[in-house]
Amino acid sequence: MSIPYRRLGRECALKVLFALRHAENPDPDQVLRQFWGNFRFADDALGEPVDPQNRPVPEIAKCFAEQLVRGIVAYRPEIDQKIATVAQNWSLDRMNAVDISILRMACYEILYLDDIPAPVTMNEAIEIAKRYGTKESPAFVNGLLDKIANRAEAQQKNS
Repeated sequence: MSIPYRRLGRECALKVLFALRHAENPDPDQVLRQFWGNFRFADDALGEPVDPQNRPVPEIAKCFAEQLVRGIVAYRPEIDQKIATVAQNWSLDRMNAVDISILRMACYEILYLDDIPAPVTMNEAIEIAKRYGTKESPAFVNGLLDKIANRAEAQQKNS
């Protein structure tokens, strides 16, 4: 069974964002080249083969992942500020790497990608948090993204 290209793109972007966080040279283009050059995925987004033939990531998913990574890097100060504003009693440094990467990705989508409804972005982020985060991650991600989406919607109405 094939997973939707945006889900696959988000999961790939999450992995690249995690790699960027730990890269000696955090150049997104270099990390993306290394990522695509070293990994092949089957339909299972974790990269575990579901059949003997591993296939490359479909181009449409790859383009979406790269759009997310580059957008997050470009707008990271604004994204981090939005997250910090709603994360009462949590500094970004205290958040685990998976949760902050998921939050940045979803926040970027909510704030800068008009073609994806906020509820879809939030649902995707929660599902990815269930798969890659801790048992507390889905609720944590949901709570913060709900506040970010509500504030973005209110700001849009006032504009």
